[in-house]
Amino acid sequence: MKDESYMRLALDLARKGMGRTNPNPMVGAVIVRDGQVIAQGYHARCGDLHAERSALRNCREDPRGATMYVTLEPCCHQGRQPPCTDAILDAGIARVVVGSDDPNPLVAGKGLDKLRRSGVEVVTGVLREECDALNQVFFHYIRTKRPYVVMKYAMTLDGKIATHTGASRWITGEAARRRVHQDRNRYAAIMAGVGTVLADDPLLTCRIEGGRDPLRVLCDTHLRTPLEAQVVRTASQVPTVLATCCADEAKKAPYEAAGCRVWTLPEHCGHVDLTALMDRLGQEEIDSVLLEGGATLNWSALEAGLVQRVQAYVAPKLFGGKSAPGPVSGLGVDVPSQAAVLRNVTVTPLGEDFLLEGEVADHVHRDR
Repeated sequence: MKDESYMRLALDLARKGMGRTNPNPMVGAVIVRDGQVIAQGYHARCGDLHAERSALRNCREDPRGATMYVTLEPCCHQGRQPPCTDAILDAGIARVVVGSDDPNPLVAGKGLDKLRRSGVEVVTGVLREECDALNQVFFHYIRTKRPYVVMKYAMTLDGKIATHTGASRWITGEAARRRVHQDRNRYAAIMAGVGTVLADDPLLTCRIEGGRDPLRVLCDTHLRTPLEAQVVRTASQVPTVLATCCADEAKKAPYEAAGCRVWTLPEHCGHVDLTALMDRLGQEEIDSVLLEGGATLNWSALEAGLVQRVQAYVAPKLFGGKSAPGPVSGLGVDVPSQAAVLRNVTVTPLGEDFLLEGEVADHVHRDR
């Protein structure tokens, strides 16, 4: 097997940590000697062993002289776990093959330099594109200290997210909805506006076996969310934040009593300042947000330059209706050249529906 084949195995291992490692990256490691895999490991969840130490722990024979394949540059600093470079050197690993460089200023090439200075052969950039794509969220978060935002919506072929009566269940089929719940498991938080709560009373949880509920973040400028709404009634079981501009402690008290955290944030153009909200989420180590808002919230996030990725689930249906809403409202752009452009677009069939997704152009390739 070639270096690329072993790195693909490491990538498969890394994906096992999806939804559990935030705000850390997903990382996989494989140890090979004489053409045989002698150990595998991955970063299972934040606070647990890093992939390199996990692989070394799982090694059933002496790894001295072996090659380690790892999807991300080994760390060289003390964090929640000790430096992986120390473990690699102590184990006598002779060669380290790396996929992605680590942009974390605490690492950023220092780990590779340490290995080289200690006589370890280091090879970099193997399947770099695939390894980088795996950790888009981490790269964005570590550079900006703000969450990576994925704007998601489901619409008909004529661009409607509901009928003219407001009915929206269901636009897409089961396969598409199952994919949405996989992403709810993957990303650290899910965000919606009070309009969505008033219209649909959603639960905003992950409903796949073994899934993890994301932090629920509700943008509610004036605290209009009903106390009987599902997101409030279940706040003691599922972490929930109400982001508001309301400073009335008496009005906030019943939400807090129900288990919600209420954040009072600045106002911008009559709504919660989304930039301030993203800063606050970043401070809370929330590295990613699945934005399942309505048309108003979607436009506000796009206008503020906060969206890194768009996911449009498209159903082969036509609703029609002049007053039926589309996925993005607001003022909009003046001329086509001002449009938010998607790059690296993919189209994935999901049953009878399609998922069209891509990166917002300003954020292509890790915000460079």
